[in-house]
Amino acid sequence: MTSPLSWLWIVGLAAMIAVPFLAPSTQLLVNFAMAKGLAVLGVTVLLRAGQVSFGHALYFGIAAYAGAFLMTSMPATDFFVILIVGVLGAIVAGLFVGLFVVRYRGIFFGMLNLAFSMIFWSILEKFYHLTGGADGLRFTRPTVLGHVLDHAQFNMVLYYSVLVLVVALGWFTQRWFASPVGQLFQTIKTNETRLEYLGISPKRALLSGYLLSAALCGVGGVMMGMAQGVVTPEYVWWVRSAEMVFIAVLGGAGSVQGAFLGALIYEAVRTYASVYAGDIWQMILGGFLLIIILFAPGGLIGILESAFKRDTDRTSAKKGDRK
Repeated sequence: MTSPLSWLWIVGLAAMIAVPFLAPSTQLLVNFAMAKGLAVLGVTVLLRAGQVSFGHALYFGIAAYAGAFLMTSMPATDFFVILIVGVLGAIVAGLFVGLFVVRYRGIFFGMLNLAFSMIFWSILEKFYHLTGGADGLRFTRPTVLGHVLDHAQFNMVLYYSVLVLVVALGWFTQRWFASPVGQLFQTIKTNETRLEYLGISPKRALLSGYLLSAALCGVGGVMMGMAQGVVTPEYVWWVRSAEMVFIAVLGGAGSVQGAFLGALIYEAVRTYASVYAGDIWQMILGGFLLIIILFAPGGLIGILESAFKRDTDRTSAKKGDRK
């Protein structure tokens, strides 16, 4: 039987589908939020293992730059080819970095990821003739299945493509968490020594999840690059990585749905706060996160689950009294 909270997600998905028709002015904002939510989902995967990465924007940026480089050299490249190449670039980079960082835990894990991210940021800034430096690279509009679309048509295709990816990858990640491999991955947080006693390598288990997180960040990076039409070194700047962790905690650390809910709330608050309170919008976001941490450590998802649980318990109690 579908729970009330599940019905809420169904209604939310229906609302997202209707956005281009009922609220077209917010279509780009929602598109950004969903693309960013895919990257946050990558950070959420690592949070399930108790590891925090302060440099996962590296894969966000690598995928976006891979797509931009491909469009620069081959302007007629198809939308889906760009997506595949960008994600493959993120996975290859994730394998290279992951082989180093999975040996460490805690703050060392987080700071090593940050170090690799800042190295790549420096390369993007210094090799101006290749990367465009601080100005970045223009991400021209690709073809879609061989068809050249105008701006409005492409934005519509991009929006619904991101929405399909959110549903599909969210479902896949949830299933991966419940799989034997995902269960081993989560054991790293609770009892890593037990894995070693069972003859299972914690490093190998962590690497599997690390590659998944890199791929998810890569998907988000490519979709964000195509939505913005330009990629810059800011994509891999440490602030972007911190933003992903911020959103993951805001939505609910370790929650698949929380990654997207947190991204949507964050993007909405950031956009409207910067418009109406341009000088203090960072303080508003910081205060919002502080309230969540102090009074709702489970994040927005924790608040929703508690509210629905109280409502369910109250309804059950009333039915019991009638009997």
